[in-house]
Amino acid sequence: MTTGPATGAQRKKIAILGGGVGSLSAAWHLSTPLGWQDRYDITVYQQGWRLGGKGASGRNALHAQRIEEHGLHVWFGSYSNAFTMMRGAYERLGRAPGAPLAALKDAFHPHDYIALADPVDGEWRPWHIVMQPLPGEPGVGAPVTMWQMAMTLLGWIGRWLEELGSLQGAALHGTEVARSYRLLAALARTLPDDSRKHPMHQHLLLAQALDGMRARLRNGYREFAPTSEALRRVRISLEVGSTVLKGLFADGVFIKGFDVINGHDLRAWLAMHGGDPELCIGSTPVRAVYDLVFAYENGQAAKPTVEAGTMLRFMMRGGLGYKGSFMYKMQAGMGDTVFTPLYQVLAGRGVKFRFFHKVEELLPDGDEVGAIRITRQLSLRDGRYSPLVNVKGLDCWPSAPNYAQVDPAQAVLLQEREVDLESHWSDWPGIYQREYGQPLPEMTLQRGRDFDTVVFGIPAGSLAALCPRLLAQSAPLKAASEQLRTVSTQAYQVWMDRDLGELGWPAQPGGQQPVLTGFSKPYDTWAPMDHLLPREDWPAGRRPGNVSYLCSVLPMSAYPPPSEHGFPARATALAKEGAIRQLDGEIVALWPSAGRPGAFPWHWLADPQGRDGEARFGAQYWRANVGPSERYVQCAAGTAQYRLPADGSGFSNLYLAGDWLKTGADAGCIEAAVMGGMQASRAICGYPGKIEGESDE
Repeated sequence: MTTGPATGAQRKKIAILGGGVGSLSAAWHLSTPLGWQDRYDITVYQQGWRLGGKGASGRNALHAQRIEEHGLHVWFGSYSNAFTMMRGAYERLGRAPGAPLAALKDAFHPHDYIALADPVDGEWRPWHIVMQPLPGEPGVGAPVTMWQMAMTLLGWIGRWLEELGSLQGAALHGTEVARSYRLLAALARTLPDDSRKHPMHQHLLLAQALDGMRARLRNGYREFAPTSEALRRVRISLEVGSTVLKGLFADGVFIKGFDVINGHDLRAWLAMHGGDPELCIGSTPVRAVYDLVFAYENGQAAKPTVEAGTMLRFMMRGGLGYKGSFMYKMQAGMGDTVFTPLYQVLAGRGVKFRFFHKVEELLPDGDEVGAIRITRQLSLRDGRYSPLVNVKGLDCWPSAPNYAQVDPAQAVLLQEREVDLESHWSDWPGIYQREYGQPLPEMTLQRGRDFDTVVFGIPAGSLAALCPRLLAQSAPLKAASEQLRTVSTQAYQVWMDRDLGELGWPAQPGGQQPVLTGFSKPYDTWAPMDHLLPREDWPAGRRPGNVSYLCSVLPMSAYPPPSEHGFPARATALAKEGAIRQLDGEIVALWPSAGRPGAFPWHWLADPQGRDGEARFGAQYWRANVGPSERYVQCAAGTAQYRLPADGSGFSNLYLAGDWLKTGADAGCIEAAVMGGMQASRAICGYPGKIEGESDE
């Protein structure tokens, strides 16, 4: 006997809260199986006017439709699940050939050049690294296994040994070091690809062999003074590489999984396995790892913390397990490149979006979520909202609401008071109350009427504010809220009338521009993003020669209640102050043509108002990401155990999505957020059955 399609009343109603990567990944995967419309009715509720969460970007119509981001975003070639989702989005989008960002290959370009800011004799010197392209495309074909990555690292150690011999002017082929390396490489290659089946004693032998080789190397170092920068850096590479691989073998990580060492901070773990204090533990590559994942407690540079297992897994996959290129740069803003295609395809499928709907609280009813309180932030002129604007043929997200679609009186009020509808500390409720004599309208979604299932795609930092009664009933959810740490970040962008060469940065083969990290605080990561300038709409003859993005943690340990409306402005002022201080100080280490500290050429900065001196910075863009849903979720030592799976909320109809879940990536990144959404979809409908990278094998 067969039955017809489900009626509207029979379809399960799914409320997805938040519009970041995790939420949209859940919506994407829930709506991918054929016939999903017969089973589900999906609605995404989003505060403010745009999707994207921490990855949202906007086009500023008052400044040449320039791209304004939360920070610097790049994609790694190891982001298999994220690229698979975006490949599907671009294929279904069906843009005409030749249109802006018509296909995935137009939207993401390979990038292989990175740089580390290396302090040498009191100076910052760039350490240029060009990663080699590898076979394949991200998200296509069989995954690279952890053992294959281990063998790749072992191969790198061999190449570094050859480079060391060349730099020292001595062949290593017949030395004890070379013999030690050949023996351990031969032993490693006898083991099968599935490292879970390896006997532990074999890995202990490999650890001992690496330890012995490292000791012989160090004895050899004493015979040669570090006569060149290249020699010092190859020694650092050997020390870090051999210590990491020795420790992974000694602790049985390839057999037991990376979580077994998550109780240790990375630097402490390196010290446990004999890492040299200067060439390994205190080295530039290790410090850069902490900068990459904002791994500083409360943003304090003196308090670094990152769990060893999660970070080494991330480093192995990112640096040894990528396909194609090491990185990929988006060819427009993240909103334009990622969230526009996802939104357009999902809306075309029938997923509904409710903008300007701010979640206030989830309320329990037994072991289920029974109700969701939501504030409707404003009234729309025609009852619906079209969120995108067209910039030079590309659909994009604006940096402010489209006020022409808003109730005229409210639109005037919002603009006159410069209301930020995305802020946790927004004073809009009070303004509305005073103006209209009543609070903003609130709606309560009821289980069984408005939803059956909830996907909570809002970051972990918002749990305490939005789910206090749920936390009181669910010990795992409460532990995740209390134990997972978040950190504020800051970013700024400057548009200059000089190109990168005129700034003094040396040209590199292939013409790629750097992605640099490990620089001085307050902003330790920098990337010129000049390829985005043609996507902006600058007047003829006034297009800048360079746009640079910089970001880092923002030291912040206390966050006031929502009633303290002035807090975001104070935090933003700190971000601006730090940016100006860096430009007028140590930025000359990256841009030598800027002259000397204390004399930054402010006339370089694009400013339509033509102001003088430091005041020209007022035409640039800066921000402080301090809100509960904006802060970065850290992988501090010992915290992975508090990450939850998507179905681990403790409530039978509440599923979680985002990069703060226990996904197998377990670090704040696009890939982890996509995996969290995939987990939520699988828990609800069974699709997808397999998530690449969810386990260490």
